Amino acid sequence: MKLLLDFFPIAIFFGVYHYTKDMILATAVLIPATIIQIAISWFKTRKIEKMHVVTLVLIIVMGGATVLLQDKSFIQWKPTVVNWLFAGAFLGSYVIGKKPLIQRMMESQISLPVAQWNTLNAYWIIFFLAMGAINIAVFTFYSEETWVNFKLFGMLGLTLVFIIIQGIWLTRHIKTDDQPDGEKNKELP
Repeated sequence: MKLLLDFFPIAIFFGVYHYTKDMILATAVLIPATIIQIAISWFKTRKIEKMHVVTLVLIIVMGGATVLLQDKSFIQWKPTVVNWLFAGAFLGSYVIGKKPLIQRMMESQISLPVAQWNTLNAYWIIFFLAMGAINIAVFTFYSEETWVNFKLFGMLGLTLVFIIIQGIWLTRHIKTDDQPDGEKNKELP
């Protein structure tokens, strides 16, 4: 259910765009759809994820600029801005706090040596930077419709591929409970 709720606004944007071929109208519908998503999340869990807040603010600001100025480039830049903000947060976590951001997010589910947490965090930084750059390339060199399709299917597909690769990488580096205590602190190759 959470996954469906997470994709609700983009699915609405995609549907409106493909029905009307009007990016401005699709963006105008995206803004209230995102607000509805946040409201449903709040009523179900009594909390709002930070990622949803960042996305909502950027959709209101960049989507609002798109609609008010009748300029689709603002909404096309939003995925890049979101991805680069996340890259900045992951990068900043090396100097703010005692643990990289990915470790703070995942350490309750898995256990890794410190060096591997740092490496995993770096992979996420690279991923977010690359996704932002790819978004720019797609909206710069391809048609509007290609960008809309990429926004839904391409970004989702690339994210799934990255998560699968991350899972494979994690299986090689995860510490297991059956290792002797002295081996748990050793770095794995």
